[in-house]
Amino acid sequence: MEKRVESVTQSDVELVISTCFIVSKALPVLPFLLEHASLPDSVYAEQEAAEAAAAAAGTAAPERKFPSVSSDLRLDNRWIDLRTPANQAIMRISSGVCTLFREFLLSRDFVEIQTPKILGGASEGGSSVFTMKYFGDDACLAQSPQLYKQMAAACSDLERVFEIGPVFRAENSNTHRHLCEFHGLDIEMTFNEHYFEVLDVFSDLFVYIFDGLNARFKKEIETVRAQHPFEDLQYTRPSLRITYAEGVKMLQDAGVAITSGDDFSTAQEKALGAIIKERYGTDFFMMDRYPSAVRPFYTMPCPDDPTLSNSYDFFLRGEEIVSGAQRIHDAAMLSASVRYY
Repeated sequence: MEKRVESVTQSDVELVISTCFIVSKALPVLPFLLEHASLPDSVYAEQEAAEAAAAAAGTAAPERKFPSVSSDLRLDNRWIDLRTPANQAIMRISSGVCTLFREFLLSRDFVEIQTPKILGGASEGGSSVFTMKYFGDDACLAQSPQLYKQMAAACSDLERVFEIGPVFRAENSNTHRHLCEFHGLDIEMTFNEHYFEVLDVFSDLFVYIFDGLNARFKKEIETVRAQHPFEDLQYTRPSLRITYAEGVKMLQDAGVAITSGDDFSTAQEKALGAIIKERYGTDFFMMDRYPSAVRPFYTMPCPDDPTLSNSYDFFLRGEEIVSGAQRIHDAAMLSASVRYY
C-alpha cells in the first residue's frame, strides 16, 4: 500500500525527474559555513582566551576547533550571514519594533508623516552634516525630521505625528552609539497642561513595545539568546521617573565623580543604570529637569527654576536611547534665548 504524503498541497500527484539542467552553479566552497557563523559567542571567546593564555605563557597556540568568522567576512558576505538563525530573528524583531511602534501611536490618534531627506540647510546645525550638490545648488542630507515634525504638530493642527525614516549624521565617531545612517523612530505632539503628558505617552509606548515583543516574538528572542546570551529585560508599569538632581545624587552617593550641572558621560550613564537596576529592579527609566545650560536654546525653562529645563532622556540598560524637550513656544522668549546662547 502506497503511503500518502500529507505535507504537500497536491498529495495525489507524483513527480519523476527525467532531466535536470544547472542554470546557475554555486561555488563549491562558501566563504564560511552557517554552522560556524551560528556558534554561540562563548565558543569563540573560549578560543580567544586560550590563544591569549598561550601567548602570555610563550607556548604554542592550541589548535582551533572552529574557524573564526570575522565581522569583515560577515559583512562582505552579508547574504550568507543573514541566513543564520540569530540574524533571521534579529531582522524579524526589528520589524516587530516598528510594527508595535506604529500600532500604538495610531491607536493614540497620531498621524504618520514622511518628511524630506534632501534639504537646503542643516536640520540641527553644527558640522555633522553630509553636504551635496542638488542640481547645482548646495544641499545636505537630513540630520533629523525635527523641524517638519514641529511644523506638522504645532503649526498645522495635526497635533500628534510620527515618522519611521532614515537619519544621516556625519559623525566620525567609531562607537555603537554614533551611526552615520540609521532609521529613527520619531514622534512630536502637542499637550494641554504639562510636558509630563508626553512622558506618559512615551512610558506607555515602551511598555507596549516590550510587552508586544515578549508576547509575539518569544521564539525569535530565544533564538538570539542562544547565540548571543543576555538577561531578560526588566521594566516597570508605569516607567520609573527621576530628576537630573536625583540622578546626580545617586552617583555621588555611590562614589562616582560628577559635578551638578554637567551633562552625563557614557561611563556615568552606565553607572547610574547599574544603581537604578539594583535599587528599583528596572533596566528602563526616564530622567528629566536637566540644567538649561546643557540643552539646546529652544528648550523651555522650568517655571519654578529657569536654570533647569523641561527636558528629558530615556535610558535602557545604562544608555540614553531617547532625548526630548518642551520647545519654547513664545517668539519673544525664543529670540531672547537665541541671543543668550
